[in-house]
Amino acid sequence: MWTILSAALFVLSVSACDILEPGLPGDLVPKTVDEDSSLPSIAVNGTLLHAESFGNPRDPMIVVLHGGPGGDYRAMLNCTTFVDDGFYVVLYDQRGCGLSRRHDKSLYAKSGPTLFIDDLAGVISHYRSPGQKVILLGKSWGAMLATAYVNEHPGDISGVIMMEPGGFTWDDTKEYIRRWRSFDPLDESANDAAFVDQVITSSDHARLDYKAAIQGAAEYAPGNALGIAGPYPFWRMGAACAMGADEYVRTHSFDFTTQLAAYTRPVLFVYSEYNRVYGKTHAERVSSAYPNVQLAEIHGSGHDISTSGWESFYPIAKSYLSTIR
Repeated sequence: MWTILSAALFVLSVSACDILEPGLPGDLVPKTVDEDSSLPSIAVNGTLLHAESFGNPRDPMIVVLHGGPGGDYRAMLNCTTFVDDGFYVVLYDQRGCGLSRRHDKSLYAKSGPTLFIDDLAGVISHYRSPGQKVILLGKSWGAMLATAYVNEHPGDISGVIMMEPGGFTWDDTKEYIRRWRSFDPLDESANDAAFVDQVITSSDHARLDYKAAIQGAAEYAPGNALGIAGPYPFWRMGAACAMGADEYVRTHSFDFTTQLAAYTRPVLFVYSEYNRVYGKTHAERVSSAYPNVQLAEIHGSGHDISTSGWESFYPIAKSYLSTIR
């Protein structure tokens, strides 16, 4: 009797489960703008970007740049608060990241930062009204991208807000990454990074992005060097973008400071209290490439300033922005 009942329960439990195919769009990771036409998107520079805008299009525009390369703007949505302060806020997932269109890794490995700078120029052109002021607000890699753009277009941007950019040259960035990734092989961060290779291996974007999301958990594991409080929101990692960008800098290097002396407007540069591998010394070193810097520490936060550090960051940024309007 019990054998028959157990078998019946097993059949019932199996039939009640939906078995999903990880190769189908949306089953393993969220769909991109190519797979879901209901997502907000813009076409620029030969690609399709997941993008949104908030506020009055005639107000001064803030373009928000997420971290990575390979992250997305979901963790930057607090920046829409600036709409209430009289700003038009634009957020987009960079090429190959978040819910934007995917491209082959070789594109990033070949083009490097130029591709992202040209995409940013396309985004600004898409949303900008004649004579409208533009402010760039970037976190981590996003702050590096903001500086790369200012370095090429110093007369085009009215203000810059940066949250802990790794560096504006490859030498500074490489040193920061070296301190960040010199972790204990027995701690939880290392275990999270190693575990993924026991789970899945594949070459298609969905599987690679899923794998990158698991690997990314090492960033916010307990005891992490960046001082990140815990899991932060994101839609979907851009694995091919991250790998291609990494391949580029290891063979080509970069220097975003060659024309920064021409940018004399004030910039706001913030760093966090809990990031053990950043600190005031690195912040002063990196920010010194700008002639006119307002440096501020964000108390009670790690590298995740746009989420856990928002309450401390917001009044500082609001005060800075009030000088630009």
